[in-house]
Amino acid sequence: MDKHKFTAQEISGVYRAIAERRDMRHFIDKPIPAATLEKLLQAAHQAGSVGLMQPWRFIRITHAPLRQAIHQQVEEERQLTAKALGERQSDFMKLKVEGILECAELLIVALADKREQHIFGRRTLPEMDIASTACAIQNIWLAARAEGLGMGWVSLFEPEKLSSLLKMPEGSLPIAILCLGHVEEFYSRPMLELENWAKARALEEFVSENYWPAD
Repeated sequence: MDKHKFTAQEISGVYRAIAERRDMRHFIDKPIPAATLEKLLQAAHQAGSVGLMQPWRFIRITHAPLRQAIHQQVEEERQLTAKALGERQSDFMKLKVEGILECAELLIVALADKREQHIFGRRTLPEMDIASTACAIQNIWLAARAEGLGMGWVSLFEPEKLSSLLKMPEGSLPIAILCLGHVEEFYSRPMLELENWAKARALEEFVSENYWPAD
């Protein structure tokens, strides 16, 4: 037996969190203990990052008018996205795409300014700052699920407008609005599948050997 391997129960918990993670939009009115929120942020901060640049920044929104203003920006983008979808506009407008006003905690995840100083691992792939921050977001997501909490990742916003609202420095970039909170129940499948918007495809379609698969 590999001495570095987790116990069977521990392994099961990891895979369960991955399998049961959902992008949640429906929340119930129940606060998240401060200690739990701290654990989730610590989980995010332990994510791997290219060149150990740790490009992520987290802004906790606790001011009610500010939360309302963020919600308004998301609503404006929701309307614009609906128009851009053309014939799927009406179907899109039926979807619940965020839980900003209902969730217990609202976090903005952003890329820090002065990221150009970090060259290790980014000289040819500068977008590794986004990839690294996505790892931090996934850590929160999985830790939240293990804690029995739901999380929704909202990307319907105009970055410059949100950056201005949050008084972020030049060069920084908001990339996610995270809704965190208790839920009545977790979706049995991804919500967009349940709403017949899209269907997840099988792993086999995404894996090839040695070369890109032929068409």
